[in-house]
Amino acid sequence: MNILAIDSACEVLSVALAAGNGTFYTEIEAGVRHSELLMECADTLCKTAGVSPGDLNMVACMKGPGSFTGLRIGYSAAKGIAVALGIPLRAVPVMDCLAYPLSAWPGVALPAIDAKRGCFFAALYRNGKELIGCMDAPPEAIAEKITGSRLSPDEQVVLTGPGAELLFPRLKTYISGVSLYPDCRRGRARELLEIARSRLPEDSGDIDSGPVYIRKSDAEEKRTLT
Repeated sequence: MNILAIDSACEVLSVALAAGNGTFYTEIEAGVRHSELLMECADTLCKTAGVSPGDLNMVACMKGPGSFTGLRIGYSAAKGIAVALGIPLRAVPVMDCLAYPLSAWPGVALPAIDAKRGCFFAALYRNGKELIGCMDAPPEAIAEKITGSRLSPDEQVVLTGPGAELLFPRLKTYISGVSLYPDCRRGRARELLEIARSRLPEDSGDIDSGPVYIRKSDAEEKRTLT
């Protein structure tokens, strides 16, 4: 099965392609240039793998939370491909993809994204299972959730995700036993690909769904106040 996975949730744009017996991957510091680079990355991977877009059997994207613009771009591209080719679309929560490499970690895994305004999008996992779903919270509130979820006071906590390096020193002022996972900021299209492959839909999958933002955008909040 040929599957294209698109991670445009944060500043690092990554795309992965499962084709035949191989997996092809690329990532780039896109900043705000996701719309310019996404399809070029996907096309390059297809050419490298020796497959045409028409050979794709499924496309996957990030469900959220993350960058409002990035999520919309990724979802729009994935939905356009799925509709044009008549193939399933699978949308996977960003936190699941960030925590996936720590599925075998016996302690607490904490994926995090900088949500600005002193808050973070974060969730708690243990052994690949979600303990606490995605929250939009300041470091002190996240620390409270960790304390309430630990099996013991010294259970280790590993931070990962693009917001981990920023959250790490702030979290350490409230709790101990916290460390950083290597390469926190890297793209997660490969993890998205693996999760999507394990959740193969029998029908159109998430073709009628949309991104999950957790909070309103700044523009939406300004409209609400005026």
